[in-house]
Amino acid sequence: MNPRLIVNADDYGLTSGVSEGIRYAHLSGIVSSTSAMMNHPASQSDLPKARSRCPKLGLGVHLVLTIGTPVLPTEKVPTLVDASGAFLKHDVLSKRLDQINPDEALAEWQAQVQQFVRVTGRNPDHLDSHHHCSYFSPALFERMLMLAAEIGCPIRCPYGNEAISAAGYLPGGHVETDFAAVQALLAKYKPKTTQVFCGDFYGETATMTHLTEVLAKLAADTSGQTLELMCHPTVLDNKLRSVSSYTHQRAVELQILTDPHARALLKENNIELINFGDL
Repeated sequence: MNPRLIVNADDYGLTSGVSEGIRYAHLSGIVSSTSAMMNHPASQSDLPKARSRCPKLGLGVHLVLTIGTPVLPTEKVPTLVDASGAFLKHDVLSKRLDQINPDEALAEWQAQVQQFVRVTGRNPDHLDSHHHCSYFSPALFERMLMLAAEIGCPIRCPYGNEAISAAGYLPGGHVETDFAAVQALLAKYKPKTTQVFCGDFYGETATMTHLTEVLAKLAADTSGQTLELMCHPTVLDNKLRSVSSYTHQRAVELQILTDPHARALLKENNIELINFGDL
């Protein structure tokens, strides 16, 4: 069995330029999947464009807790928001995990998925999360697993086989015990996911050289693994510059992912390009 690859572009709907870049990276490059941010207005108008113009593009939900405002009324998610009603920032949320009510997160994520269904007329084909917030603690991860089981879809799973590989996703300060809890949850829920996750095609390592290395390593494995490559291709717009610190490098990612050499690499390595619906 040939190795399989999902190239998933995060942040669809963050801005119209982000959405445009993702659609272009699918139609003219190797992006095969994306995940939408349902608490951002652009997702409401841009998801129908993805469905009509990119019928083979996988569509999931990018669960949000760290940017913008909730889909639910703020009084229903008081532990997730600040005094202004906005979601807690990434660094604040990661330090307040013991004060977060995970059931509020589940309710908010259910509302985000329901918003996706209203806009697209179908369930998402996978779940992942912005800033990896759904992986911050075993409690949040379990709510993501519960939601995935509820709607019957795969998830992104960035955890490796050892606790040290999960340290960057578990900021609570109890990596060993949290990782053991995560492993137990995976055994309990048995979610559909990929065998390998590549989250470092990002920033200075978003290069054609690194992409070549990732694909060569995937091709060298003879067990027929499926790998997810996370990416963020974008057509830069002023809105993005006002809401994100990760800007110009997204345009670099777009250039690499649409370079004809990227698709040639898949052919040379006999790698099958799929989306989460194919798992």
